[in-house]
Amino acid sequence: MIRPLFAAAAAALLLAACATPTVYGPANPASRTSVGYSEYRIENNRYRVTFQGGPGAPERQVADYALLRAAEITIRDGYDWFQVVDRFGGPVSLNSGSSMSIGTGGGSYGRHSGFGVGLGTSFDLSGGPAYVHTIEFFEGRGARPADPSGVYDARQLAAALAPNAPRPPAPGY
Repeated sequence: MIRPLFAAAAAALLLAACATPTVYGPANPASRTSVGYSEYRIENNRYRVTFQGGPGAPERQVADYALLRAAEITIRDGYDWFQVVDRFGGPVSLNSGSSMSIGTGGGSYGRHSGFGVGLGTSFDLSGGPAYVHTIEFFEGRGARPADPSGVYDARQLAAALAPNAPRPPAPGY
């Protein structure tokens, strides 16, 4: 009786510990651990975009998805290219990781007394570190700036990166 119960509990814990898949879409603003992009308009043609990947997502993929969102915003706004003027990011902690705790207790029941010690552990089974990447960029039309560093053609970049970006399933499916 105890073995099937233990096996069911272990299976539930393993399912709960599964990594959040990294799909390309908007992040849930109500969740600190939400995978996806968020954007902030700084000025008319200047934005800050952040993409947070799920645990185990490659850092390069997270950076590419931030660039993809910048390209989509640029195209949506009617511009041709964008220039990244600042970028930063790195690993983030989505949970507390491994931990260990010790507890003690005792009691007296008439002529009997008891004492107990407990040991508890937890392990991070998320699949690896999670990365976040933020870029700040401005949009432009026509000829690109003379200094080509950090300048991307929005349509070419979107065409190159979008096919590799799995989208979340449509609601209701």
